[in-house]
Amino acid sequence: MTTIDTQTALDAKIKSVCDVLRRSNCAGALQYVPELSWLLFLRFLDEREVSEHGDAKIQGIPFKPTLTGRYCWRSWADRGGRHRKKLQDGTRGDTFEFLEQDLLPNLKKLGADALQRRANG
Repeated sequence: MTTIDTQTALDAKIKSVCDVLRRSNCAGALQYVPELSWLLFLRFLDEREVSEHGDAKIQGIPFKPTLTGRYCWRSWADRGGRHRKKLQDGTRGDTFEFLEQDLLPNLKKLGADALQRRANG
């Protein structure tokens, strides 16, 4: 996974994603800004958790990532991701179906689980 370590690199990445979303027949930025926000959040979450996992390993303490398996950015979105290869080799709608019917519902469940733990604890 390549890191985005400068403002210029971040700007270029956002512009690239916006270009792709614009070409998908979106009427305007208001249609894709929420999706872009989620993508950025998931990308930065994954990068942060990779770093935190390394720190925990060095300290000898357990680490539990927020997202695991195919839900991790590096699995479904990163160029070398295991789940990305499966999505790319499938039918054209496989990625959209994964995002809409699998990833996003899983993220909503995480939020509900966190609220439940907070209420009980």
